[in-house]
Amino acid sequence: MSMMTEFKEFAVKGNVMDLAVGVIIGGAFGKIVDSVVNDLVMPVVGSIFGKLDFSNLFIVLGKAPEGTAMTLDALKKAGVPILAYGSFITVAVNFTILAFIIFMMIKQINRLKKAAPPAPAAAPVTPEDVLLLREIRDNLKK
Repeated sequence: MSMMTEFKEFAVKGNVMDLAVGVIIGGAFGKIVDSVVNDLVMPVVGSIFGKLDFSNLFIVLGKAPEGTAMTLDALKKAGVPILAYGSFITVAVNFTILAFIIFMMIKQINRLKKAAPPAPAAAPVTPEDVLLLREIRDNLKK
């Protein structure tokens, strides 16, 4: 089997196509969740904790050059090492919301799935002595 034929069979399998669609939709869904976190959730959380913007929380690990503004963007542009823990908080909240939404989706999908039809009941196994007795009975009838 040639490499191209083998690749074609691999690429057109249902699982590969399902995976590709899932990755594309997941990327788009991630952007939606990111927007929800950054534009809706974090401003509310920030206002609860005193109008904080978590994305701008950082600790300067090095010395900033003279005249550099003490903002996250300015320090990054100046090449100063920074521990940007606010970005981590934002990403952690983003992940938590995304995981919860996926959990709820899977829960609903499982609820909507039809119950699998029960397996056909196997015929009860007739004991060997009963089979022998039936055979004797049938022979006596002859």
